Amino acid sequence: MSIFEQMESNVQCYANSFPVTFNRAKGSYLYDDEGNAYLDFLSGAGSLNYGHNPEEIKQALVDYIMADGVAHGLDMHTTAKADFMQTLQDVILQPRGLDYKIQFTGPTGANAVEAAMKLARKITGRTNIISFTNGFHGVTLGAVSATGNQHHRGGAGVPLSGTSRMPYCGYYGYNADTLKMIDKQLSDPSSGIDAPAAFIVETVQGEGGLNVATPEWLLGLQSLAQKHGAKLIVDDIQAGCGRTGRFFSFEEAGLKPDIVTLSKSISGFGLPLAVVLLKPELDEWAPGEHNGTFRGNNHAFITATKALKTFWADENFEKEVVEKAQLVTSYFQAVVDDLGVTHARLKGRGLMQGIEFRNGEIADRITSRCFDKNLIVETAGNHSQVVKCFCPLTIDKADLEKGLQIMVDAIAAEFKTDLKVAV
Repeated sequence: MSIFEQMESNVQCYANSFPVTFNRAKGSYLYDDEGNAYLDFLSGAGSLNYGHNPEEIKQALVDYIMADGVAHGLDMHTTAKADFMQTLQDVILQPRGLDYKIQFTGPTGANAVEAAMKLARKITGRTNIISFTNGFHGVTLGAVSATGNQHHRGGAGVPLSGTSRMPYCGYYGYNADTLKMIDKQLSDPSSGIDAPAAFIVETVQGEGGLNVATPEWLLGLQSLAQKHGAKLIVDDIQAGCGRTGRFFSFEEAGLKPDIVTLSKSISGFGLPLAVVLLKPELDEWAPGEHNGTFRGNNHAFITATKALKTFWADENFEKEVVEKAQLVTSYFQAVVDDLGVTHARLKGRGLMQGIEFRNGEIADRITSRCFDKNLIVETAGNHSQVVKCFCPLTIDKADLEKGLQIMVDAIAAEFKTDLKVAV
């Protein structure tokens, strides 16, 4: 019996799907303790957008540590924090015409969500947060109240309150006007829906099944929030940092949210870091009102700064991501066209795309076949029925095509057919 079986809680989940022990990682690959290489299409659930141990970022961290740079500083001023904030301002925010203050929360995405919801309630004096069907925002009590998945909600152990669930874009089909439905309920004093402090939304629902909100719907939601005196929170924890092509997933819609949550790949290296971006006029926090011992991860500031300078100083990286996304689309669309819409459907945007199958059992068998061929790929969706491609954004074309072909072969084996992809 391994030490994991002896001591680790049953709450572990990814290890159940990938039952090997990893001891090294580089670029787009993980290596187990027997030296086998696994192509990584999971990328730390989106926290490794730049792959494993990117050389320039690793060296910046090593140099900082060797110079005895501050490792832990609570929320005190450090040069590492100053450099990160200035780089975020110069490289990301100003070029996009965005004016935000930065709040450093505890180092998890869920904590950033907690802070965003608390701030919206503090500003508006209201308690209700409107979240959306199939949304995922974390599993701490506040965040899981906004999360739709019953499996995660069931782990809370107490009644979850303070949120109202509304239909996401396309939930009833893209011909249904869900914004009109929401507006009707919020405008009706007898609907039973309390006036919201905020709407919290993902532009692409990662864990919820790669559901995509249209730009028109997102702009309509922003207008709806303004109409009803609510704040718009965009949870860009998984879809941000380039995963959909642009740095922020909401850029394509021309959206300017009141509050944005970032975590996962914001550190650029897989180190824990989470931030809340908020419009300056919303900064009504009292000192220490939302705090945490590890809201000053200076090592993550170093890697985040280097990542922004390395990948986002010009448009080249963004263009590369878009080209790779088009390649993924071509493979997946060919599979969907061959199998037919009764068996498969293309989901997602950018480099968070996938194929939806009829049920989770089919998707699980496909991902198991992929793992047998040394490809790590996971499922998403309300029934875990979506097989998703979450490769590093830095993956080279040869490895991307290698992984996609493994997926195609696994799907072909499941459906006992030949799938030919012409790219």
